[in-house]
Amino acid sequence: MSAAISAAETPRAAKIGMGVGAVVVAAVSIAGSLTAGLVVLLALLGTPLFAIMGGSAELLWLAHPDAAYHHVRFIAPTVLDERFADNPVVVTIPLFTFVGYVLAEARTPDRLVAAARAALGWMPGGLAIVCVIASAVFTVLTGGSGVTIIAVGALLYPALRKQGYSDAFSLGLVTTGGSVGLLLPSLPVGVYGIVAHIDLNVLFKAVLVPGFFVIALLSVYCAVAGSREKVAREPPELHKMASAIWDLKWELGILVLLAGGIGTGLTSLDEAAGMVAFYVVIIEFFVYRDLSWKKDLVRIARAAMTLAGAIILILAMANALMNYVVDQHVPTTLLNFMVKIGIEHKWQFLIVMNVFLLVIGMLMEGFSAIFVAVPLIVPFVADLGNRHPDEKMSPFQLAMIFLLNLEIAYCMPPLGLNLFLSSFRFNRPVSSLYKVVMPFVGILIVGLILVSYVPWFSNVAVAGDIAAAHAKAVKDGLPPRDAWMMECVQEDPTNPQPCSPEDRAKYPGGQMPAAPVPQGGTPETPDENNPDLGTDAGCNPDFGPCPAPDGGH
Repeated sequence: MSAAISAAETPRAAKIGMGVGAVVVAAVSIAGSLTAGLVVLLALLGTPLFAIMGGSAELLWLAHPDAAYHHVRFIAPTVLDERFADNPVVVTIPLFTFVGYVLAEARTPDRLVAAARAALGWMPGGLAIVCVIASAVFTVLTGGSGVTIIAVGALLYPALRKQGYSDAFSLGLVTTGGSVGLLLPSLPVGVYGIVAHIDLNVLFKAVLVPGFFVIALLSVYCAVAGSREKVAREPPELHKMASAIWDLKWELGILVLLAGGIGTGLTSLDEAAGMVAFYVVIIEFFVYRDLSWKKDLVRIARAAMTLAGAIILILAMANALMNYVVDQHVPTTLLNFMVKIGIEHKWQFLIVMNVFLLVIGMLMEGFSAIFVAVPLIVPFVADLGNRHPDEKMSPFQLAMIFLLNLEIAYCMPPLGLNLFLSSFRFNRPVSSLYKVVMPFVGILIVGLILVSYVPWFSNVAVAGDIAAAHAKAVKDGLPPRDAWMMECVQEDPTNPQPCSPEDRAKYPGGQMPAAPVPQGGTPETPDENNPDLGTDAGCNPDFGPCPAPDGGH
């Protein structure tokens, strides 16, 4: 990466990075402790995240105020219990990572770009819209925006320039395009679901509306840019469209398998991931024959499992660290601090959270940011909803805000990861990308503002699931706890509480209301409702004759 940055740019980028890092370390050390500042410093110096999390958890337990907890074994419970070890996403991580690596190594990016260009090239800004859609789809399949910049961006940048798009627009588009797919059903969304305790099938459905909305915003800008720069359009030719889409038919089968299996309930998430992994091996190694199973299969599997193992290890160590954080009530301490400085309402919290997530997203890659930030943010959102019931936030809206912040942070100067990847791939100074990405970052910020303050975007796709959960609970005569888990962020996922004013009145404390007391009498007892016990609570006709009502025999 550094080879792509000129000698003049290297000191400048290093100074900016060191300056931001020093400010962060100083702020954490002052607000928290020297230990916390040291941990942040180690992270900025490049210490592996799993080592920071696992080592921190071990040292914190060994320094626990209660000597009974001075055992390394206390880092393990949340890693080995069924909530983590039996979570289906732990299985899907290596499977989907393997699928992404195979598709990136094959000629899938070429076929995807060709199909999108044939279908959309006739529109104003058609090729630029192709770049947005192709990048989003490829990020969904691979789970990483960096891979998309290298694979799809490298194909589309010369095509954009050849068709007449300016260099600034083309670079800005391929640099930001890789992050768009993060707000669609992808691996980062699945990892967020694990950490935040959200049902993944419902979460994958919830991200579709805001994800397509952001894609639409960028597509409109691309159409405007194409018209402004007077880019020539390609005439629509149905036979070329049909031919290009037909070439992509086997890859489209991946989406059919996922949507058909999970959408119909025939397969669970991990079973669908296994089917897709097997299917991809068949089509890429034996149908298209883009890859050789003798030369490439083991190499690709080794690289994919290296990344998947790293993700799972970080996830395990994050759970271990959270075990200590929960035991010591760290979220509660953080909540009290934020309340003390005056953050009392949702709009205040959203501003602070967006700034916080942008900084975290620039300093860490996506998975690390999820592991570190989500366990700190979720308790505060739940507490905010408890203190101000009218300001409760749905878990899906919080997820969309978080993921959109990651998209923006990837492209945000001066330390966005995509800037360095694009600098490396296209041999440009990092600082030269700052200006060209800002129009696209601005559009993403517009999307973030709308998603943050208009809950409809995040909740509309799951409204049916919430209504169905309510109906099922009424039918079963139980509190609609599954619906509450989807309606608002819960402080304790094992004991969901009502979200709406109607449910809070109907289910006090999250429980079924007590049986009504008959007028002028006392509450009925179970015995009086049991016909086996007769009219006398102390008499069971199955065990002999009961006394007559008048007391006779």
